[in-house]
Amino acid sequence: MSGPFVPLDWKERPLAEMRERAAAFRAEMARRRTARQFAPRSVPRSLIEDCLAAAASAPSGANLQPWHFVAVSDAATRRRIREAAEAEEREFYEHRAPPEWLAALEPLGTNPDKPFLESAPWLIAIFVRKYGLGADGERVPHYYPTESVGIATGLLIAAVHHAGLVSLTHTPSPMGFLNEILERPENERPFLLLVVGYPAEDAVVPDLEREPLERVVTFR
Repeated sequence: MSGPFVPLDWKERPLAEMRERAAAFRAEMARRRTARQFAPRSVPRSLIEDCLAAAASAPSGANLQPWHFVAVSDAATRRRIREAAEAEEREFYEHRAPPEWLAALEPLGTNPDKPFLESAPWLIAIFVRKYGLGADGERVPHYYPTESVGIATGLLIAAVHHAGLVSLTHTPSPMGFLNEILERPENERPFLLLVVGYPAEDAVVPDLEREPLERVVTFR
């Protein structure tokens, strides 16, 4: 093996403890639900920073870490994002979405209005860096950037839930307006907008069931 290496930070745990930890995490994540009603309560920046640090620990192709997170708490910026997102959503619902897609969304109660983009205290815009830039401005290829950012986003969602907050994954299409509003460079592509905060006191979620494990997992 070439290059500098350090010892793996790992310790073996008794099997009973491992089972307990796995079961506890499973139960914790089973409680996670996407929320659409947020309380206008502030969330400390330090809490968001810890969640983002967890996300940024994700594995990535060749360790090139092809992500950038823009955490937005400024009210004026959140309003601009909402206005731009709702414009795209109206176009989607009225012109671009096929009937079967609208039928699939109907049980979720979604529509072009996105008040949570203003009521929630934090919006985290997640960008994929399609390529990097070297010291001389040359392009540095990134490997598996979308997959890497997807993993980081999953960790971020889990971290937000584990901290005691709720989140919503929002993907208006197209999302190019985020580059303009948040002044991101052309080598970055919006991946997802994560809405983060406390749930409203009267928050509700659809009465949905997740597929049983045997339907989504195969052991060979």
